Amino acid sequence: MQKLEVFQSLWGMERNHPSEPERSHEENIAQIAEAGFAGVCLDPYLHELPYYRETIPLLEKYRLKSMVNLFPQRVEEMQPLLEFAREVNAVKVNTIAQVMPVSVAGALPLIHRWVQEAQAMGFELLFETHRNGILNDLYYTLEVLDAMPELKLTADLSHFVVDREFPLPISARNQAFIQRIHERTECFQGRVATAEQVQIQIGFPQHQAWVAQFKTWWKEGMANWRQRSAADASCVFLCELGPPPYAITGADGLELSDRWQEALTLKQWAEAIWAELENEATP
Repeated sequence: MQKLEVFQSLWGMERNHPSEPERSHEENIAQIAEAGFAGVCLDPYLHELPYYRETIPLLEKYRLKSMVNLFPQRVEEMQPLLEFAREVNAVKVNTIAQVMPVSVAGALPLIHRWVQEAQAMGFELLFETHRNGILNDLYYTLEVLDAMPELKLTADLSHFVVDREFPLPISARNQAFIQRIHERTECFQGRVATAEQVQIQIGFPQHQAWVAQFKTWWKEGMANWRQRSAADASCVFLCELGPPPYAITGADGLELSDRWQEALTLKQWAEAIWAELENEATP
């Protein structure tokens, strides 16, 4: 039976508070486990691998799965990052590769190389739709997908909303583009954007039209995933609300909302959407 697994980003547990210290790995991971998340996402650059290796015994202690977002900044950095993914037994291996050829023609050989390196290690490497990454732009991404029918994505639609400054209501043309992203998506990122801000406060009244739009997209994406995935596959939804400067702050340097509570709300929304799809599939 297909199931949903909701993960929490370890990066999303960072506080970046102007006066209060960061919590320890164990405090963060214990809190994630207590809240009922299935796992934790780790976001290493190559130089950060020692920092993230500290989490391995804690993931085992709290019986949490792991996924990774890999950030290679040079072509040759992918291999040691993939080795780390194997070390933590990641259930999803995703990259926000920061080697960014200007042309699609320049990117394709590099993407092929990395996909093959991952396959040789037993991984399916997903590429995230993300600004300041190899799939920086929606139109560029669509060209890459046309050229590589086998390429699979991690969909963080918030970046495309900002990148293309989507107006509401979403046009039929833009919706068709997002549908093409859904058709290749193997992992979903939980964040709500507007055309102007990549991460907004999901409880504010002025943001509710965008909250509704993202819920619709997540439901469409999950429905598409369910149709083409194996009967025993697991769908991963990652709550990924970043600390400042991703999170908007006031003049006092403090965030405008409680990101942890928002992450729990995103988790509830994802679970509710999944339950709706299961109910709709029941004869």
